Amino acid sequence: MPVISRLASIILRVAEIGFAAVVAGVIGHYLAKMNNSNQDVNWWGESRFIYTEVIAGISILLGLIWLIPFSSGFFSWPLDIIISLAWFAAFGVLVDTIKTHYCGGIFSWHFGGWGESMCGKWKAAEAFSFLSAIVWLASGIVGIWFTFRTRPSTTDGPRRRRWGRSAV
Repeated sequence: MPVISRLASIILRVAEIGFAAVVAGVIGHYLAKMNNSNQDVNWWGESRFIYTEVIAGISILLGLIWLIPFSSGFFSWPLDIIISLAWFAAFGVLVDTIKTHYCGGIFSWHFGGWGESMCGKWKAAEAFSFLSAIVWLASGIVGIWFTFRTRPSTTDGPRRRRWGRSAV
């Protein structure tokens, strides 16, 4: 079973990096476009995008670090859950912001209004932020399973290994 959890962990880490890279690219392009325009910048609206960009950057960095297949990577499940919650917050921010751009409903993929290419990119960032939240949550669940799984003993039934105790 440890082989399955290690393989699942590697697959989930690669997906985390990929999804975060897509969101970072789309939101970064939008921030660069807003920075180059001569319009009055709404910093409250911009802070939402900066938050999403920071979460994407942290996700890429931690995903690359934890991609190295050591068993200690499974004990990072509390941070996986926290990053998942941060991605859910980023998804909520993007959903809340899309109402101001007239791209249709949240789950409507028929575009109109703000520009077909930008609405498509925006909805892609929205979708990949949700997928990233789900993948980080799944990675946390795999870590919890790996950490707290029971091992059968030959003498007195199943035992759990506690933190800081030797297996000898």
